[in-house]
Amino acid sequence: MKCELSVNVDHVATLRQARGGVEPDPVPAAALALQAGAAGITVHLREDRRHIQDRDVHGLRALCGPGRGELNLEMALTEEMIAIACAVKPDRVTLVPERREELTTEGGLDVALHAKAIAAGAARLRAVDIPVSLFLDPDDSLAAPTRAAGATIVEIHTGAFSNASDPGAVERELARIGNAAMAFEREGLRVHAGHGLTVANVGPLLRRYAFTELSIGHTLVSRAVEVGLADAVREMLAAIGAARRP
Repeated sequence: MKCELSVNVDHVATLRQARGGVEPDPVPAAALALQAGAAGITVHLREDRRHIQDRDVHGLRALCGPGRGELNLEMALTEEMIAIACAVKPDRVTLVPERREELTTEGGLDVALHAKAIAAGAARLRAVDIPVSLFLDPDDSLAAPTRAAGATIVEIHTGAFSNASDPGAVERELARIGNAAMAFEREGLRVHAGHGLTVANVGPLLRRYAFTELSIGHTLVSRAVEVGLADAVREMLAAIGAARRP
């Protein structure tokens, strides 16, 4: 099965917000990514609107659609965000934990602690035909609770793997990811992955488990400074393709 790429354009908006102007605009950046072969676009509409703005989400909703790329809206499990998602109707919502002081999402949702709230939020989203994904740490014990909460997709947080340096730590994190992915799969969930992934580390990750989608942003926007976003996306797709070949 092919592994698809969802390009996170949050940091295009981060660059724009640094000056408070109108450029660069994440919507045309997303269009470039899709033209280069990405299957979808991911954005995180944070409560503090530190990068992506409401107008960006609406612009991306108009850009993406059947045959044009899937829009994945990452968001906290709050009344405000549920209402926005139900109005905008992205192709998928990924529920993520969110802390105001963090630079980026630091870990997965606590499914046990928030089980009732997740189930209620997922039910509201499903009622308007929005599939629900949960952003989770690589923990195989979360598989059954995730299914019970009403999610159909899980995105495994690969931050610890991406940050590992010595071979032993890398192998331990790959083992955790692989075990969790198999547990989620046994529960009938689609299994995606993301956070900190690069051209250098997608190969070992995909050889451990055949993810159907990777969500990647920071490294692509960083590389785009040097070669342009379209070429950065093509490089990543080539690395993904090479990893999946026998």
